Amino acid sequence: MNAGAARQGRPRSALTLLDSRAAFALLVLLSAIPLLGPDVSPLVDVPGHMARYRVMLGTDAATLGQYYSFEWKPIGYIGFELLVSLIAPITGLEPAVKLLTIAIPMIAVAGILNLSRVAHGSVQPSALFAVPLVYHLTFLYGFLNYTMAMALMLNALALWLWLGKRDQLRLRALLFVPISVSIWLFHVIGWMALGLVIFMAEWASRRERGEPHFRAILWAAVSCLPMCLPMLAFLNWSPAGGGAADGIWMSLRAKPLWLLTVLRDRWIMFDLASVAVLLVMLYYGWRSPVQRYSRPLLAAVAGLFALFLVMPFQQAFADARLAPYLFILALVAIGPAKADRPVSNNFLLYAGLAFVLVRMVGAAISISIEWDSWKQRLVALDHLPYGSRVVAFSTFPCEQGWRMRRSGHIAGMAVVRRGSFSNDQYNLGPSALLTVKERGLGRFALDPSQAVADRHCGAMIGDPTLGESLAEFPRDKFDYVWLIDPQLRPGMARGLQPVWSDGRDMVLKIDHDRGS
Repeated sequence: MNAGAARQGRPRSALTLLDSRAAFALLVLLSAIPLLGPDVSPLVDVPGHMARYRVMLGTDAATLGQYYSFEWKPIGYIGFELLVSLIAPITGLEPAVKLLTIAIPMIAVAGILNLSRVAHGSVQPSALFAVPLVYHLTFLYGFLNYTMAMALMLNALALWLWLGKRDQLRLRALLFVPISVSIWLFHVIGWMALGLVIFMAEWASRRERGEPHFRAILWAAVSCLPMCLPMLAFLNWSPAGGGAADGIWMSLRAKPLWLLTVLRDRWIMFDLASVAVLLVMLYYGWRSPVQRYSRPLLAAVAGLFALFLVMPFQQAFADARLAPYLFILALVAIGPAKADRPVSNNFLLYAGLAFVLVRMVGAAISISIEWDSWKQRLVALDHLPYGSRVVAFSTFPCEQGWRMRRSGHIAGMAVVRRGSFSNDQYNLGPSALLTVKERGLGRFALDPSQAVADRHCGAMIGDPTLGESLAEFPRDKFDYVWLIDPQLRPGMARGLQPVWSDGRDMVLKIDHDRGS
């Protein structure tokens, strides 16, 4: 994976610089810039994850131990927890999570560049168009374990192909036992994606070398055996929940939407125009007489696309999570039509660099805007006594615009910074590491009880409204109510004493003497 080949017989152009170690380092470091400023990465689920980590670390056991218990389990999404448990005692929880969150896009960019170099002999300009995809929709949702698993998957695929080209098959088999287990520990879907793309890439590589079809399939399957160890975990596996079978058709209808919204963030025209650039680039790779798609990577795309089609959306955005990696692998697959004749296309290089810079600046501005908003909201914590029991309601409008609404789990910061109980921890069923000890909370113990609508509306008719939740939650089990973007109407806050408001959010104290 070194850049030595870049200096041997290649036409001298700006492309030579792209394949240098300096360019590799700069692109990886550039991907970290959007997240450097905020104290807490303002990604939707991050406060909820941090709340779980706070309980895990036991630093507030005197208070949080009354409300929560944490039990380690050998399941396929605890990698981030393991890393936090190692780093946080040294750095503190918030810096540890920030560092590890920043590492995700950096590792993903390294994987993109490594894959391009291994597939084509040098980093191709087309790979630059994949770099901004590390700030994709599901990363902005804050799926930390999943996105770390997929970032590692990109690097693992590059390593697999590199070792295969050097006939280091025994070494590869040995290495991919711990590699596959490590990726599974971060997320089971990352492990599934790894096995699938490696099987497809190995099959295509063998077919490219002239092996018969059946033999290529057989040996591709045999090659994947070192990655099967995590399958033992399924012998004692309990699903966290599932989508109904009658939702499969609705899920299929939504597939094109997830492809179009891979870069959804804040500005609809900016984000859709960026997706259009990616589609033009993919079309160029298909039609250009001097470019071709790497067969192993194209086969990996086909395998991942099949998984994307069969994966239901109801399984916690399972299919939407795969969409950005379809684009990443397809873009990285584009290379010169002839390996011994690199294409000297400085225009494509400069266009790719411009695309990277524009999208990274956009991501940095959007994250900065969101963090400013979060800082204002987090002032509410100053008005919540340490160790209090908080029920939070984050109101969303019926008309969902393009801009991502990222405050749905911000109440988790009450756990992180105030050692308080909050009702927005994830409901993961039997596989949950964190459980609520307090009884009598009903549906107000866990997510999604914190998410309320401003009124009944359309497909969300079953969701509770703010008024319904304020009337139904067990007031004897809580001390404070934290309202985020409330639409209060007369009578809704009966029995609740205002403590703080900034004109947008509110903190209310429950008057236990007067009741409701």
